[in-house]
Amino acid sequence: MLISSAFDLYLFLEKQNLLQDAPPLWWPNAGSFEVVVGAILTQNTTWHNVEQSLSNLENYITLEKFCLLDENKLKEKIKPSGFYNQKAPRLKMLTCKIQKEFGSFQNFQKNVTREWLLAQKGIGNETADAILCYGCLRAEMVVDTYTKRLLKMYGIEFQTYDAYKYFLQEGVQSHFPISQHHSVYAQFHGMIVEYNKKLKTFK
Repeated sequence: MLISSAFDLYLFLEKQNLLQDAPPLWWPNAGSFEVVVGAILTQNTTWHNVEQSLSNLENYITLEKFCLLDENKLKEKIKPSGFYNQKAPRLKMLTCKIQKEFGSFQNFQKNVTREWLLAQKGIGNETADAILCYGCLRAEMVVDTYTKRLLKMYGIEFQTYDAYKYFLQEGVQSHFPISQHHSVYAQFHGMIVEYNKKLKTFK
């Protein structure tokens, strides 16, 4: 099949019914503080492992409770996600800074900027966009390794994260009203991930 634009890819993936059993925005509990935690935990691991960690944290998955959680206890609870000695202090630093600078998660959702997120230790482009798209419900497309792998299959490669993101967003936004851009980006990224899993491009 010929893929010459992001919209071609979107339509192709849409026909596969990849999200029929998924939540509306693909990421579980989108729009909640849990997404911030999950976006950090999913770095360098599988979502299955993240789910185990989130299950261990179910009694602490609000901004206020998370900031009170002892760091050593946090390390124990997120062990399934790996790199817990690195992720635990970064999560504590990030979440407590959110509470200090924004006061509440709701205020963070409304007012945080991509620049603020990228200035935080341990947050790169992909994690920042995941937090913005799925946690803050902003119209930001997430580009991950799955995305690059799939586009490469069709001979499409770029040198930078921003170039990938521009290609994907620009390719679909003209086909949908602005009010739908957020849900389109969220589902587009979700379809890319699920299609890669279907192809078993990652073990």
